[in-house]
Amino acid sequence: MQPWPPLSTERDGATIATLHLFSQIVGKVPTALLPWRNHGWHLTLHVTPRGLRTEPIHGEGGTFALTMDLVDHMLVLEDRRQRTSLPLAQATVADFHAGFLSLAGRAGHPVAIHPAPNEIEPATPFAEDHAPRTYDPDSAGRLLGALVSADRVFRAFRSGFLGKVSPVHFFWGSFDLAVTRFSGRPAPLHPGGIPHLPDAVTREAYSHEVASAGFWPGGAQPGNPFFYAYAYPAPEGYAGAAIAPNGARFDQKLGEFVLDYEQVRSAADPDAALLAFLDSSYEAAAELGDWDRASLECAPGQPHVPRRI
Repeated sequence: MQPWPPLSTERDGATIATLHLFSQIVGKVPTALLPWRNHGWHLTLHVTPRGLRTEPIHGEGGTFALTMDLVDHMLVLEDRRQRTSLPLAQATVADFHAGFLSLAGRAGHPVAIHPAPNEIEPATPFAEDHAPRTYDPDSAGRLLGALVSADRVFRAFRSGFLGKVSPVHFFWGSFDLAVTRFSGRPAPLHPGGIPHLPDAVTREAYSHEVASAGFWPGGAQPGNPFFYAYAYPAPEGYAGAAIAPNGARFDQKLGEFVLDYEQVRSAADPDAALLAFLDSSYEAAAELGDWDRASLECAPGQPHVPRRI
C-alpha cells in the first residue's frame, strides 16, 4: 500500500461518498448496543491495516465486531463462532442496509438501528435510498492508504500529551479521522445546530475545552480532502494565529484551520509537514487559551523507551 497516495474528488469522491453512507449503517450498531461513553467515543471506528473496525460490540447474542475491509472489499462480521461477510460493491444504500440487517440476524446478532444518516443533507432514510452508488476498489484502496498514513502521524502527535486525550478514531457521521486534546476545564454550553445530530450529543461531546485535529478525506458532501484543526471554545485571536506549514489557512465558514491533503502528500517530508500543522495549531489554542501546558505535555513517545519521570 502506497504511503500518502493521490486522492481526489474527481477520481475517488463517488466511492468515498458511498463508503460514508455505508459506514453510517455500521457505526449505528455500537451506538445502539453499547453504553454511552464520554464524548461518544464508543461509537467510533478505528483504522486497521485493512480498513475501519468497530471496537468489540456486546449484545444479547454475544460479542462481535464489524470491519469495513477495504482490501478484500467486504463488510465482515466476526464473533467467536464465525466470520461472515457482505460485499462492499456498487449497490444502493437501501440494498446494503437490507443486506447488513439480514447478515446480522443470520449471525445471531439482530439489531435495530436508527433508520437515517446523521450530519448529512438530505438525510434520506437508509431503506428509502435507492440512488445508484459507485464503488471502485482502487479508490477504496487509496482511501485506506491515506487513512493509515494519517493515523500513524496522529498517533505520534498524541504521544506528546499527558492530559486527557481521545483515541485516534474515525467518526462516521462526519466521516473524518480525529484526535482531540483537552485542557481539563469545562467549556461553555455548545449551541448545537449540527444537521441531523441531536443537540444533546453535540453538547456532551463539547462539554470540556478542546483542541482537536483531524483528516477529512471527502464524503457524502463534495470537496477535496484536507486536514483540519480547531479549538472549542476558540480563544480570542485564534483565527489570526500563524500556523505551519505555508499554505495552512483559517477557513471562516468552517471556523477551522485547514491544510490541503495534496500539500501534505506532495511535501518533501509529508509526516513532518503534517506534524508541523498539528503542533502549531495546538500551540495556538493552548497559548491563547491559557492551558497549563507544563503539566499537560510531554516529549513525544519513542519505541521501547518508557516516558521519563
